[in-house]
This record gives sequence, structure tokens and C-alpha cells, in this order.
Amino acid sequence: MKPQPLFLTAAVAATSLYAGAALARGSLPTSANSTAFSGHRFAGQAKITLEQARAIAQKARPGTFTDEELEREHGGSGLRYSFDIKSAGVTWEVGVDAKTGDVLENDREGANPD
Repeated sequence: MKPQPLFLTAAVAATSLYAGAALARGSLPTSANSTAFSGHRFAGQAKITLEQARAIAQKARPGTFTDEELEREHGGSGLRYSFDIKSAGVTWEVGVDAKTGDVLENDREGANPD
């Protein structure tokens, strides 16, 4: 077997570590979570995890997640998880406060989605 260049081995190892960490925190698409998560830059400020916020949102509006993000927005603590959830052919926006877990929004998605 021919030895691989060190930089190639390091690049493969770094990519594998990044992907594994991202999957563990739920930020890369998986079969159970087909949406990509945005808002990583705020994750350190959240007191509840993405997984906890998903469970809260799913309880408030059962359906299929089509989009999710962590964002700064008025209301509550100012930091919220925002989920688009498709239910019975309608898309709903469910906002969960990232510091308290309170449901801040559970409304039909408007004509101009975020």
C-alpha cells in the first residue's frame, strides 16, 4: 500500500471530525432530520438545545419540519428557534424561545416566508 501524503490524511480526518460533531448536534441533514439547521453562531447563547426546541415545537404543532433556524428576533428573550412545520398541507411557523423554551409563535406561514 502506497503511503498517503500527510496533508490529505489530515484533511480527511478533519472533515470526518467536523461531520461527526455536526451530526451529533443535529445540524446536518439526516434521514430523521431532512432540514439543514442555520444559526450556529448563536448556539452558545441558547439555554435549551435544538433537540429540546424541536420536541417543544412538535408538541405545539405536530407535522413535518421543513426548515429550522436559530435567530435573533423581537419577543421573548430575543433569541429563538424558528421552525417551519408542514401539517395537513399547510406550513406553520413555530417559534420557541431559545432561553426559556416558551412557544412564542404558532401561526400559519405568511405570503412572504422568512
